[in-house]
Amino acid sequence: MAKSDEKEATTGALSSRSGPRGEFVYRALLDGIRAGRILPGDRIREEDVAQSLGVSRTPVREALQHLQARRLVELAPGRGIVVVELNTQQVMELYAMREVLEGAAARFAAQHALPAEIAIMHELADEFDQSKGDAEKLARINHQLHRVIYEAARNRYMHEALNNLEDALSLLQNTTFSLPERHASASKEHRAIIAAIEARDADKAEAESRHHIHEAQRARLRMLMSR
Repeated sequence: MAKSDEKEATTGALSSRSGPRGEFVYRALLDGIRAGRILPGDRIREEDVAQSLGVSRTPVREALQHLQARRLVELAPGRGIVVVELNTQQVMELYAMREVLEGAAARFAAQHALPAEIAIMHELADEFDQSKGDAEKLARINHQLHRVIYEAARNRYMHEALNNLEDALSLLQNTTFSLPERHASASKEHRAIIAAIEARDADKAEAESRHHIHEAQRARLRMLMSR
């Protein structure tokens, strides 16, 4: 098989697994932003994306329009499409929304979580406690724990809203767990949330979750102010 035919066949296979080409390109770019391979301020050129993914520029344009509608990329004068760089006000607004949504997720989880899900929460909290000093690992475990709470909430619309919020927060490439003091406080906050969920105390679960995100917001603000 010629190289061009092989490339086309591979691209076709990827597209068939990922849906229409526009969706495939959108997911590839979104994954790049989430993973930090595409950074805030980076320019995204249609022709470069099309060449790297083996597609025409039309699905790339569609994907960029979708990302722009979600405020993950924007048109910068003289530069074209770039990944959004959040200012301090935007970051605080995102955390304010996160506090509301995460609180609601914990409330619903206290009402609907299965014993097996609560057991997983405890396991992740244990793993988090034992991972001191590795900021990236802490961020990954923290994300997994919050994901279990989202699933336990049994509310698909809130889950979708939290997913969208997470994508916006992925524009912040560093983690608050890089602050030495954040690990110990977050560990206590996790335990308090899980205890309230396990006790089926919806009010306390929401309050503890909101406190957790409020503390994360304070840590983020300290990081922003020290730049």
